[in-house]
Amino acid sequence: MRIDQQKINQLNDQALSEHRESFEHLSKVLARKSIDANALVGKLKEFQVAIPSWALGTGGTRFARFSGGGEPGTLEDKIADVGLIHQLSQSAGAISLHIPWDIPKDVEAIKQLADSYGLLFDAVNSNTFQDQQEQELSYKFGSLCHVDKSVRQQAIDHNLEVIKYGEALGSKSLTVWLADGSSFPGQLNFKKAFQRTLESLQEIYAGMPADWKMFVEYKPYEPNFYSTVIQDWGSSHMLADKLGDRAYSLVDLGHHLPNTNIEQIVATLMMVGKLGGFHFNDSKYGDDDLTVGSLKPYQLFLIFNELVDGMEDPTSNNPYPAWMIDASHNLKDPLEDLLQSLEAIKLAYAQALLVDRAALEEARENNDPSLAQEILQNAYRTDVRPLLAEARLQADGALDPIGAYRRLNIRRELISQRGAKTVSTGL
Repeated sequence: MRIDQQKINQLNDQALSEHRESFEHLSKVLARKSIDANALVGKLKEFQVAIPSWALGTGGTRFARFSGGGEPGTLEDKIADVGLIHQLSQSAGAISLHIPWDIPKDVEAIKQLADSYGLLFDAVNSNTFQDQQEQELSYKFGSLCHVDKSVRQQAIDHNLEVIKYGEALGSKSLTVWLADGSSFPGQLNFKKAFQRTLESLQEIYAGMPADWKMFVEYKPYEPNFYSTVIQDWGSSHMLADKLGDRAYSLVDLGHHLPNTNIEQIVATLMMVGKLGGFHFNDSKYGDDDLTVGSLKPYQLFLIFNELVDGMEDPTSNNPYPAWMIDASHNLKDPLEDLLQSLEAIKLAYAQALLVDRAALEEARENNDPSLAQEILQNAYRTDVRPLLAEARLQADGALDPIGAYRRLNIRRELISQRGAKTVSTGL
């Protein structure tokens, strides 16, 4: 379904007076600090986050999955759902596909459909962490690291196939996440497994188009619980460094042990020009894949403080990172969850743009931790929601995306069109 733009405009008109008052007040507050609110709005309008095709249906746990009705049963439905999110938020201008969950049957038709919603195709994602029905060999004991060369070749060929789909759709990058590892001591030769993984990735890297990037993702545990071949940012960076200039590390917020200093990882990778992408979610215990900013909004701000510092550093050779939400929804309406995540991401980004970097650096050079804390927290405690709302308004989005979604009864319409018992593909 598509939302009648006039309906969004009508909802905006009802809230416009209050929004104008809030935006004008914040503009004056920022002006006293020599910050141009309109310049910030421009940056927020440009900031786009990709939505993964697998996040549009109800996710699950190890125990159960509770479908919510109206879920997208086809790739076309998923593109339409991202189109809905983008129309309301004006922040989700790309979709990231997972192969083989979302193989396009008619590439040109899929490209035209995405274009009609104003969407691009972000990184394509391979899947060697589970066996498919038609698959000849099993990944039970690994894929790119497997002791059997035939299994490794099967995984390599799959990644090369994913690249071909992505190339046809206009994507420019491949994300590789591996479940490869071991659950018991002695099960795996760590050195040989890493070397085999490197050699496999080198074959995939050689098969990429010249203008493509490879993002190497890492994760400390799960589904293997004793060791993971690419367990942390160091192993990811080692592989990316050995692969070449077009290979980068990818940071997923949930892929860290509790209390890991993710902002330091971000700063270090950007310093050496190797942060390629970022997957947003939130967590309490592990890879919980919860709504971005629902548990640790200050950590998210601190991470964005380093991201903005790296992006605005004229001496940095780090490419502009690829942004994506990577979450799984079991209790919430997935589209509402994604709208909330987009808001949290852009809030943290806007707050990080407010940091007085010259004053912060002076406090650091003077060994003044109290002042440094004040500078950061003053930016974090600023209510920047009027900036986000103004950016959406100028781009024909909704002043209140969640409110509009509910008042327009979008989920009810989706259930009416697709049915109450639909199950999203690929989950």
